[in-house]
This record gives sequence, C-alpha cells and structure tokens, in this order.
Amino acid sequence: QLKLVESGGGSVRTGGSLKLSCAASAYPPLKYCMAWFRQVPGKEREGIAAIATGDGSTVYADSVQGRFTLSYDAPKNTMTLQINSLQIEDTAMYYCATDSCPGGVGSWYIGEGARALFYYWGQGTQVTVSS
Repeated sequence: QLKLVESGGGSVRTGGSLKLSCAASAYPPLKYCMAWFRQVPGKEREGIAAIATGDGSTVYADSVQGRFTLSYDAPKNTMTLQINSLQIEDTAMYYCATDSCPGGVGSWYIGEGARALFYYWGQGTQVTVSS
C-alpha cells in the first residue's frame, strides 16, 4: 500500500514563503502523477498543482501560477511545492495525492473535480497566512 506523508506547513506573514514536501513510501510507477490540493472549512478540496513523475511536466491553477513551483525528486520519492508570495487566501489544509495518469498532467487535475481522480492521499499539512 502506497503511503504519502506531507510536511513543511506552518504559519507565515503575507509575502512569506514555505516549502511543502510529500514523501511517498514507494516509488510510483512512471505513469503516475502527484498533485497538491487544498481545502478550507466549508469548501470542497481543490486541486492546485500536479506533476507527472515520469517527465516532470506540470500544471497549475491560475490562482497559484507564478507563485507556486512543483518539483519531483525521483531518488527520494518526494514531491516538493515551493510557495512564494503567500497571501491570506492561501490559508488552507494542503494535501498531496497520487494515482496513475496514463494521459499525463492537464487541466483536469485542477479544481474541485480533480479529487475524484486520485486514490492515494496524505494526511494533510496546515498553512496559515496572516497579515
């Protein structure tokens, strides 16, 4: 059973940075994608960024494009999300997820509907941004 463990969340001021990590217990097959989701109380979990572990291609939500950067370290089985220029509206619980993606990454991994595309999930890490 593949397990995911997130780390790196915390409390920061607006404009600050954080680096979130998602470590997989095993090496995902080449045709897997990994993604970050976030959720605030009372709202649906939404996909914000995804990466194909095979070729490193990425997709981002418009709300994070240019501020969030995904990377994948295959030898460490770890996906990293570098978050810069944090805004109050980035406050949320952040979850990583993975599943097979024979079609590669695309816009279908962004938004609320993307949750149904992933089977394996981490426990989440909280990001809180204050002014």
